[in-house]
Amino acid sequence: MRKYSKVTAVVMAAALAMSMGACGASDNSGADSTQGSTGNADGKVYNIGICQQLEHPALDAATEGFQTALKDKLGDKVTFDLQNAQNEQANASTIANNFVANNVDLILANATTALQCSAAATTEIPILGTSVTDYATALEIDDWTGITGRNISGTSDLAPLDQQEDMLKELFPDAKNIAILYCSAEANSKYQATNFEKYLEEDGISYKEFTASDSNDIGSVVQSAVEYADVIYIPTDNTMAQNTEAINNITLPAKIPVVAGEEGICTGCGVATLSISYYDIGYKTGEMAYEILVNGKDISSMEIQYAPKVTKEYNKDICETLGITVPDDYEAIATE
Repeated sequence: MRKYSKVTAVVMAAALAMSMGACGASDNSGADSTQGSTGNADGKVYNIGICQQLEHPALDAATEGFQTALKDKLGDKVTFDLQNAQNEQANASTIANNFVANNVDLILANATTALQCSAAATTEIPILGTSVTDYATALEIDDWTGITGRNISGTSDLAPLDQQEDMLKELFPDAKNIAILYCSAEANSKYQATNFEKYLEEDGISYKEFTASDSNDIGSVVQSAVEYADVIYIPTDNTMAQNTEAINNITLPAKIPVVAGEEGICTGCGVATLSISYYDIGYKTGEMAYEILVNGKDISSMEIQYAPKVTKEYNKDICETLGITVPDDYEAIATE
């Protein structure tokens, strides 16, 4: 009996030593693997909530650029919860509140309504916007300095409005009446329209606003616009971007050209645009996210960033149909 106890004790001690050694080896291996694969010394996996306002090529490109930037820097140490609000404010609010409940590390708000709903949901979790035209308008900030002073920063999709008006004059020097078409529910569209009108006034060109409250109004509003205008200008506007086919079905037979604020709208119904790369601004937003998450940058002091370059583009098919010849410095929009 004593002999059996003694042997058992030896075996148990050996097993315990082996177990402790195995645990130590496992911990060291995990630390080495984490540091070697990502450069993220603490091994944290960052959880990012993405609220995208709607499915649209421009917004899709911004989301893709954002994800790519973080994957480039963090490898598999970042996860994304991509949710689409289908252009409904109630959906965007629910998505943002769920992200807060899940305590994500950062929220990407892709487009203005997504930004506004995310801002209403949290003052603690960092929020980066992209595809947002004017942050002061979106967040109702009066004394704008280029930073929000809050848990919000990001990138803007605003192409220079004075250069857009110059492009309209260059292509249509004889235009007398400009219809400005946008959705009245989108604050950033109103901002663009108001500022675009200032440049038209400086050049003595008449204009009139034609606004739709939602997609249901677009047909009648566009019909009124073509009856008034020599040229229609559509700023960057998510509702109009969703309905370019309906717009084109009215403007093209009426032979009224559309100058667009971004490439997606131009592809669907426009003749020309001053374009930015949404992928590039998304990628830049991802780089900003890395600075916040990994390097501890204070988001409240981060300036809003803008696209590094703009490009004059034209819709070859619509220009040919309307008999419009563009200058040599315009690039044809790629079509599949």
